[in-house]
Amino acid sequence: MRIAAALAGASALAIALAACAPGSGGAKPASTAGGEISTDVAAAGDITLTVWDQEVRGGQDEQMKRLNEEFQKKYPNVTINRVSQAFDDLNKTLRLALTGEDAPDVVQSNNGRNVMGAFVKAGQLRPLDDYAGLYGWKDRFAPSVLQYSSYSEDAKTFGSGSVYGLPQTGEVVGVFYSKKALATAGITLPSTWKDFESALATAKSAGAAPLVLGNIDKWPAIHVFGPVQGSAVPADTIAKLGMGNAGADWTSAESVKAAETLQGWATKGYFNDGPNGTDYDAAWQSFGSGQGMFLIGGSWLGADLQDAMGDDVGFFVPSREDGTSATTGGTGLPFAITSAARNTDVAAAYIDFITSDEAMKILAETGNMPVNGTAALAPARGVQADIFSAFGMVTGEGDLLPYLDYATPTFSDTLGDALQGLIDGKLTPQQFTEALQADYSGFVSSNG
Repeated sequence: MRIAAALAGASALAIALAACAPGSGGAKPASTAGGEISTDVAAAGDITLTVWDQEVRGGQDEQMKRLNEEFQKKYPNVTINRVSQAFDDLNKTLRLALTGEDAPDVVQSNNGRNVMGAFVKAGQLRPLDDYAGLYGWKDRFAPSVLQYSSYSEDAKTFGSGSVYGLPQTGEVVGVFYSKKALATAGITLPSTWKDFESALATAKSAGAAPLVLGNIDKWPAIHVFGPVQGSAVPADTIAKLGMGNAGADWTSAESVKAAETLQGWATKGYFNDGPNGTDYDAAWQSFGSGQGMFLIGGSWLGADLQDAMGDDVGFFVPSREDGTSATTGGTGLPFAITSAARNTDVAAAYIDFITSDEAMKILAETGNMPVNGTAALAPARGVQADIFSAFGMVTGEGDLLPYLDYATPTFSDTLGDALQGLIDGKLTPQQFTEALQADYSGFVSSNG
């Protein structure tokens, strides 16, 4: 849902034009409840901006280094103190850091209720509507993008309200595959989920390792179950379930069917040995070294798998039986300003800079999929061309489904534990969906 612009009329036009070059020119103040804000970074004097991110993999790390260098070159009075941590480490340390005296100024925060929603509720993140009006963010970013980092002040509503962060990248979950492995097994690239399951069976019969998964941290299987559920459950139902909104039911026949499918893959031996005890990074690196035929994962792995496999790696999203596509996706983790930020003008200028149109070009050059200008910046060939095409197809003609762990503050743990139980055979598909329904319905009833 598009959030109403903070400024209107001729003054909004002047500000939008001035915002095309972040931080250029003199100060351009706007009146807010907390006083005036400005794009004049130089006025802050010498300042250190502490930024926490989780862009640790090859292409992700490269784009951050380049953008940080360019920002400091543009604004020599600013020194960026970058603290980069793996996704899981950042999630663990950020909660404590935001309550301390040395809280960072800018942080990447998981969009979901259990992370960003909790920070919003605790007043630890600053709403950015004033800066969004000043820099024209609500024109640059589509409403479908901004909804993933929008909350009401009390964090009860997810998907609308104030904007609390901006992402750099778009994300889509699909199937990476080894062209050599398919050719060796005599398998044609699947187009539908039915074809994909047939390919898994053929690969298993041929003695190949069909599907690689590293699920020791529990969240990776969410990115496997989500697309499988998308093949069987109506998109509007998944949107309600994933965003924690009322009106849906985890125990529907369609969701049970999706759980049966995933458990069936484990029972038939389609996964590598012990996926619940395998590390996520070790799993995709194993796939990148030639171990396995398929890997269900997110577009963020594209650059690293391209480096490891070259032209051997491809990417696709299987279609539903009606020919349409639905899969998990959305945006990368948004960059937000903490309530403890020393200078919010500098922090906002930084976020504007790393999400600008110029930044989108650098993201594409480093193998990342920019959330804006995706089609125009698509490479001519390689796995990234596949990924960009899939993102365009799903967002344009299909359904991009929310990450399921967004649903409730505790759903990441509930779903992660239940998926491990489902894969291990300790939970039946019915028990699996009942566990999810209990968390979801309890939250919905208490959040009214």
